[in-house]
Amino acid sequence: MTKREWLALPARFGLDGFILALLGMIGLAWIWPEGGLGDGPFSLSTLANYGVSLIFFFYGLRLNKAKLRAGLSNWRLHLVVHASTFLLFPLLVIPLKALLQTPDTQLIWLGVFFLSTLPSTVSSSVVMVSIAEGNIPAAIFNASISSIIGVFVTPVWMQLANVEGGSGSSAHLLDVMQKLTLQVLVPVVAGILLNRYGGAYAEKNKKYLRYFDQTTILVIVYTAFCESFEKHLFASLGFGSLLVLGGGMVSLFFAAFWMITMVCNLLGFNREDRITAVFCGSKKSLIHGTVMSKVLFAGSPALGILLLPLMMYHALQLIIASILARQMAARSTLTPTPAGK
Repeated sequence: MTKREWLALPARFGLDGFILALLGMIGLAWIWPEGGLGDGPFSLSTLANYGVSLIFFFYGLRLNKAKLRAGLSNWRLHLVVHASTFLLFPLLVIPLKALLQTPDTQLIWLGVFFLSTLPSTVSSSVVMVSIAEGNIPAAIFNASISSIIGVFVTPVWMQLANVEGGSGSSAHLLDVMQKLTLQVLVPVVAGILLNRYGGAYAEKNKKYLRYFDQTTILVIVYTAFCESFEKHLFASLGFGSLLVLGGGMVSLFFAAFWMITMVCNLLGFNREDRITAVFCGSKKSLIHGTVMSKVLFAGSPALGILLLPLMMYHALQLIIASILARQMAARSTLTPTPAGK
């Protein structure tokens, strides 16, 4: 095996440079937590907030109306995807709360529940559907709409779970939605409205915009973990606990993946729609998670530990989904789909 093949080997299993960089940010926060604790208009945390709004503006800039219209008609597929994303996942996680009653494990459960309420990913869902040869226009539509729905549904789920320790009022919920609307939805809508002027430019430079997205997420993760390490919140989490959490995240992914597959089979979906449903419905967005956590858990020193399940799920979903997508594509070439299926 050549040097280039060795370097490319991790990518075949979903271990790209971004996942390694995430691990590096956690290590840096452990070694140098002071770097992410600053406050003020030019602190890392504040700059990351500006970066988040730009992420969603450029995302909207690349999202033209034709892409949305292309997937409008298949309402059964849309219903399965969003029911999986916003109903199935939370319902799978809620029963675990009774098993995790200690102060340390309650924080972990809260992080897992927060993960379960998040919208689907956009880019990676579409990429996996493309690799597996699924319904790409429907994937673009569902991943895009999921981002908008999450601005409103995720805070409601967190409110129903009483994650604010009893302080979550309707006024607080509206405040959270308003902040998320300003930081996420308004930039997306502004980008869509300006698509005709800058859409081609954004599409041409999507590689560099992806680097900007990833850099912003890395800064958010670093600042979140800095405060958690400074408060010694990870002291009770050993290697065994991390292995159990990782196993739980894998189990959650496969449970959702299997249930979505069963529903698609019962509804008689064709192969392309099944692929779109399982990949869009089983993924969770790290971008939305990092953004929403800063609003929902504003000022909490436990933010790092609350993001840990999401980061683990993000890495594992990319690895598993990458393998499954390639297997589906391989089966497609061996056994072509019959007409009408």
